[in-house]
Amino acid sequence: MKVKKVAIIGAGNGGITAAADLTQKGFKVNIFESKKFCKNLDIIKLNNEITIEYEGNSSVEKINLITSDIEQAIKDCEIIMITVPGMGIEYFAEILAPLVKEEQIILINGAPAMSAIRFINKAKEIGIDKNLKVGETNSLTYATRAYADEARVDVSLKAGKVYLSAYPSYNTKEVFDACVQIYDCFVMADNVIQVNLENPNPLVHPGPTLLNAGRIDYTKGEFWLYKEGITEHTVNIVKAVEEERESVANALGIKLEDTRQGRINRGYFVDEDKPLHELFNTSPVFKYIKGPASVDGRYMVEDISTGLVLWSDLGKVVNVPTPNIDSIIILGGTLLQRDFYKEGLTLDSIGLGNLKGKDEILANI
Repeated sequence: MKVKKVAIIGAGNGGITAAADLTQKGFKVNIFESKKFCKNLDIIKLNNEITIEYEGNSSVEKINLITSDIEQAIKDCEIIMITVPGMGIEYFAEILAPLVKEEQIILINGAPAMSAIRFINKAKEIGIDKNLKVGETNSLTYATRAYADEARVDVSLKAGKVYLSAYPSYNTKEVFDACVQIYDCFVMADNVIQVNLENPNPLVHPGPTLLNAGRIDYTKGEFWLYKEGITEHTVNIVKAVEEERESVANALGIKLEDTRQGRINRGYFVDEDKPLHELFNTSPVFKYIKGPASVDGRYMVEDISTGLVLWSDLGKVVNVPTPNIDSIIILGGTLLQRDFYKEGLTLDSIGLGNLKGKDEILANI
């Protein structure tokens, strides 16, 4: 498949950036946003133009189409790229699945949340019987901020290495061969379990955010997690979560990158001989990221519910204890008065609760 045209579903930071970047690369790009939020794109729609700024360079890119008509957005597109938070996957599956052709590739580009499986599950639930080819990444392909009211994006990083797998995994090569044409940073993962265990956010966000909750409340938004919240002591919770995640992966026969190397490979860390907390503090990307502004934002809610809860659940299936992960889930739930074990992502919640042990899990993904 030769990729010429891409539909982008969701016009947040990632979606607007991808539209400008892929247009700059020579692809014809359509943007879809729902009627409820499409008005946020009014400035961009004046001339269908987005200014993209990256590494001191700036260019104005002409977007092919911006629409709230999903059918028009995906027409004749080889790749349909979804750039929305994990909580929105079922909604977009419901409106997309009846329209997508089997030869079209669906790429879910963002923080993983077993989204490929959930997309296909929702399609089946509404009676769509198609061989859907759905891929999922372990991270958004950019570190970026989009300013829709200025029709401008400021890209601080284009990721150097991002894992990609399809569900079912026998579709991975076909999905990869198409998607690598638009992002040469992609590497093939073994399966979506590896992709979700490679999610960088649950490693770094919930633990240090929990330990800094008082300061986040007190400063009312004047807080910098990477620059001030990850210290020589709070980084120990990051390391503990990493060790437990690695133990779960090893029990599943999956090899992961560690926190340091993974971020070096993606471009977030400079390859320097510094302690881990100092690499976060001095990162050419992270040191400019402010927040979280509140304890009940995505650093806690999303990264516990769709990240740590899944890792804990996988640990139970393969008999690997995860005491530090479980402590963050419990204390985070107490802090926010939520039951993350009940509302979070588990094998059971995505229809795989009947699988027992490594062999059954890997054979069914």
